[in-house]
Amino acid sequence: MPLLGPDSPIPSHSPPWVPVAPSGTLVPSPAPPSSRKPRVSGREALVCWGPLESPLNISSLPAPDLPGIPSVTCRASDYENFSCSWTPSVETFLPTRYITTYRRTQPSQVGPCVQDPGHPHTCSVHKCEFWSSYRLNVTEVNPLGSSFRLLDVTMQAITGSSGRPGGGAGPVGPAGAAGSLASAAPAPPRRLRVRWQYPASWPKQPHFQLKFRLQYRPVAHGSWSMVETVNLSEVITDAFSGLEHVVQVGAKDFLDAGNWSEWSAEARATPGPGLTVTPGDEATTDAGLESPAEMPSLAPNPEPIDRSDPMEKVAILISLGIFSFFILAVVLGITIAVWLRLRKPSKDETKKHDFLAAAVHMRALPSE
Repeated sequence: MPLLGPDSPIPSHSPPWVPVAPSGTLVPSPAPPSSRKPRVSGREALVCWGPLESPLNISSLPAPDLPGIPSVTCRASDYENFSCSWTPSVETFLPTRYITTYRRTQPSQVGPCVQDPGHPHTCSVHKCEFWSSYRLNVTEVNPLGSSFRLLDVTMQAITGSSGRPGGGAGPVGPAGAAGSLASAAPAPPRRLRVRWQYPASWPKQPHFQLKFRLQYRPVAHGSWSMVETVNLSEVITDAFSGLEHVVQVGAKDFLDAGNWSEWSAEARATPGPGLTVTPGDEATTDAGLESPAEMPSLAPNPEPIDRSDPMEKVAILISLGIFSFFILAVVLGITIAVWLRLRKPSKDETKKHDFLAAAVHMRALPSE
């Protein structure tokens, strides 16, 4: 069958030609002329029509589609921030954008869930109110339409719930300890001293404390030993002298809210007199949600937790004042009760007084 050239007139009974790339391969298609948009396994077939209305199947292209409902999950890294990520449920083969917003209740507020250009399909909400609930809206938009997912996140309950399948909120928990550095204790030789820091973005408030768990083992062994502590350092007393050990630290809310964090990067040290320290890569397990323009720091946070909060001092003074008032009230009440009891004569004393008065009166009467 002859093909029409670029200068040849197109017959009136045939549709216009579709431009074809020089590298395209023309393959006869059995599709009838009435089928102008055949579909092949969810893909759109690109078809050219010859002068005799015999179709030529050139290639198949992905068929564009409407957005599906995205699957959304959220995680709170601390009590002031939470982040959400989502995955599309349908491959649309079209340019897609996402609109992410939240609505807060009590007090009511609407704002954007800030998307991070460096981390696609993620957004963050900062400076959250601890006693408030948030409803997150993730809307997927393409030229054919849009679809959305709603997700409820309750900060004080630690976990959230989803109104539809495919969404959920994760518990509050730090991403890990800010860094761990193992060092060999000077003596005795079977000891290792491990120290670490709080995550950089964990709230530096005395009422947001963490507890830690420490796992360690000799490099040549496969089983871990574990110990928990609330301190920022720990001495391992059952290390093997002369063997290199691997140490990792994880963190969790002090009141057992949420989950344990991921383990920090490995730190290594060999117990024994006179041996040098061999620390591993110090991990910065940043538990907070960084702003879009900020990149996570790879250095541990040397700043200690600020325990000089003015509000804390005011709260302590108020508590001491209330306690002193109650103590004073109790002492005053006891004093008044004792005084009233001492002042009120007893029944025996009243009877004795009446008897003595009668006796004196009898003696005072003149005898006949």
